[in-house]
Amino acid sequence: MSGLPVSRPGYVFGAAPSTVYRLPSTVVILGLARQGKALARFFAEQGWRVTVSDTRKPEALQDAMRELGDLDLHYVLGEHPLSLLDGCDLFCTSGGVPSDLPIVQEAARRGIPLSNDAQEFMRRCPAPVIGITGSAGKTTTTTLVGKMLAETGFITWVGGNIGNPLIGDLAAMQPTNRVVMELSSFQLELMRVSPQIAGVLNITPNHLDRHKTMDAYIAAKANIVTHQGESDIAVLGYDEPNARALAGLTQAEVRYFSGTTETNGAFLQGNTLVLQRAEGQVAVCERRALRLRGMHNVLNALAAMALADAAGADIAAMERVLSTFTGVEHRLEEVRRVNGALWINDSIATAPERVMAELQAFDEPLILLAGGRDKNLPWEAFARAVTQRVRVLVLFGEAAALIGKHVEAALAEARSRHEAVILEAMIAAETLEDAVHVAAQRARPGDVVLLSPGGTSFDAFRDFAERGERFRELVMAL
Repeated sequence: MSGLPVSRPGYVFGAAPSTVYRLPSTVVILGLARQGKALARFFAEQGWRVTVSDTRKPEALQDAMRELGDLDLHYVLGEHPLSLLDGCDLFCTSGGVPSDLPIVQEAARRGIPLSNDAQEFMRRCPAPVIGITGSAGKTTTTTLVGKMLAETGFITWVGGNIGNPLIGDLAAMQPTNRVVMELSSFQLELMRVSPQIAGVLNITPNHLDRHKTMDAYIAAKANIVTHQGESDIAVLGYDEPNARALAGLTQAEVRYFSGTTETNGAFLQGNTLVLQRAEGQVAVCERRALRLRGMHNVLNALAAMALADAAGADIAAMERVLSTFTGVEHRLEEVRRVNGALWINDSIATAPERVMAELQAFDEPLILLAGGRDKNLPWEAFARAVTQRVRVLVLFGEAAALIGKHVEAALAEARSRHEAVILEAMIAAETLEDAVHVAAQRARPGDVVLLSPGGTSFDAFRDFAERGERFRELVMAL
């Protein structure tokens, strides 16, 4: 890892390099979820005056407030009044807080620095940060990179958009450690600091309910590379045009990964996963050795190889991880077999394009459970794929009617062209519980029953994990 910087000097208490705050300074934090709680504790323990604001009422936040009960915090709940900005030195938002809120826009207009937990962490982190983003695959890739570095022997910290926000662990980190962070578009939207090693897997339509346009979504993702320096490294998905195009926006050394083309990073050569190094091409493992299903997971593995190599992992560690890793929760997670049918939890799939990739991972007849809440995303290609790959489609949640309309249109188009279709039945169910019941009635030995919704969970659940856990419970009760 020669030439890789391990710290970014000049940043003090989250300010721009030219600014030094005098304590006690005041920070306002919007949102009392996982990231907001971590920020509140960090700043309070650093001696800042901390105000936390959340639009939820106090009775909904009792557990969070109890968790922070040992700290001297000021709460403004039920609203975000503009008076919060009076005397504010730093304004931080949790990932779920939209940047177009009036108070966020007013803070920007007043010139108050805007930040979040990921940016404040990276400004202080003494160890190299490997930051990973993408519309799909970032959790699996982040986990793989963390395991490869740990298997090599590094003390490795994994978190960010998954698990621990990491800002509370700064005191325990050393320059020789490695930090692997998953970064969402919500976090990246405000960020003006890029990691020393940045990975962009793909940028396909997602979260357009939040970002409104594809250009705005791409611009948010681009922040992971646009603030890199010449000694940094950017690892980009060569096969996805939006990710590949970010090469023109970074000063960093660019390396690619690809499932189709020989690149300067990692690529699939026949059935072999190959890493390009200065000494030449090195075979890491055979595709058949991977425990993860699907071509999309081959790409995740290649991305992980390129990123871990940039951070100092060795080849043997990569091979051991790739040949033993079976996946993470709620991502093509095998739950159990029931009467000869395999039930799989893919609750993380909250975009139609993600579901389409998962459908290609199976040769078995499929019963697909899809629905949830739409994110203003295109469903036409999903609908066509369903007619060709799914035996029974069970729809649930807010988006059921919307998805059903697109599938009906795809069926009519296929019939007008005299194309064969696989889809035998499309059934509407009110809830996830109803959908599981319907699927159990329709399942045959040899089928795969796949929960891969394509929509978010927010119509009925706190997040995709809660939805996946409920699915597991229902399947285990069959």
